[in-house]
Amino acid sequence: MPPRKRATITDVAAAAGVAASTVSRAFTNPGRVNHQTREHVLAVAEQLGYAPNPAARALESGRTGTVALLVPDITNPYFAGVIKGAERAAARAGLTLVLGDTSENPGAEAELVRRLGPAVDGFVLSASRLPDEELRRAAELNPIALVNRATPGLACVVADYDAGTRQIVDHLASLGHEALVFLGGPPESWSGARRWAGLRAAAEARGMTATRFGPYAPVLAGGPAAADAVLAAGATAVVAHNDMLAIGVMLRLAERGVAVPGEVSVVGFDNIVGSDFCSPALTTLAERTEDAGARALEAVAAQVLTRSDDPPTRVLPTQLVVRRSTGPADR
Repeated sequence: MPPRKRATITDVAAAAGVAASTVSRAFTNPGRVNHQTREHVLAVAEQLGYAPNPAARALESGRTGTVALLVPDITNPYFAGVIKGAERAAARAGLTLVLGDTSENPGAEAELVRRLGPAVDGFVLSASRLPDEELRRAAELNPIALVNRATPGLACVVADYDAGTRQIVDHLASLGHEALVFLGGPPESWSGARRWAGLRAAAEARGMTATRFGPYAPVLAGGPAAADAVLAAGATAVVAHNDMLAIGVMLRLAERGVAVPGEVSVVGFDNIVGSDFCSPALTTLAERTEDAGARALEAVAAQVLTRSDDPPTRVLPTQLVVRRSTGPADR
């Protein structure tokens, strides 16, 4: 059978016994419609299965009711929390969320921002790989909020890496480790730079040695090369750029018969789904990813409505989750 014809604003107006302009105002400007009339129009619209045309509403209001969320790698479980939080906040604000994957590629991210810009009200960019100058230029055209990245002048939601990295170093120091190796991720990663700076400062304060290796791909496949470098250096404590890389390292160490944590302690970042049931369960720094996604979406929505010139920067707490992948240094 042919598909049923979608109800139009004219159909609703005829069924409700009102003008089409009244139906339009009932959805877009309810303050200008009598309360009882609006309730009647909405009931008729629901009965007919009518929904306003987003394109038409965009032409009238100048807004599309759509926000784009761009992430570097949609397969990385870290971003699942950001997506879930942003979707929840978008639903509360009556907005539609569009998701894009930039494949850890600054060029692909810039192209998506350029192409989607005219079609959305704003962007949430999670772990953006773009330079600050390019982000500021994009923000001149669309409201933008950043997750896991800070750029002066833009709304940002970031984790408290200073406190978090101190927790990691204190934990390893309490186990007798005198040195650590940080396995760095993508060179463009703002959070990677913050994590390394925090680890280095905390290690110096503790009288520990901190060395950076990498960059490595922040995925399981990056683990073998990173693990081999760790073994060649004789390191007893390793902190990986993220949980995916840390789990990849543990898989490689297991292949080579190296005990974790008996010979090498491993720490990750993000507390992704799966970090608690890999073997051994991974010690990792937990971030409030759902909260971050929601706060960023709310910041974009506020800019769309108010065009605020004073975007907020929010720092969310972190917490070290100690599991079985860390243990006493082998003396």
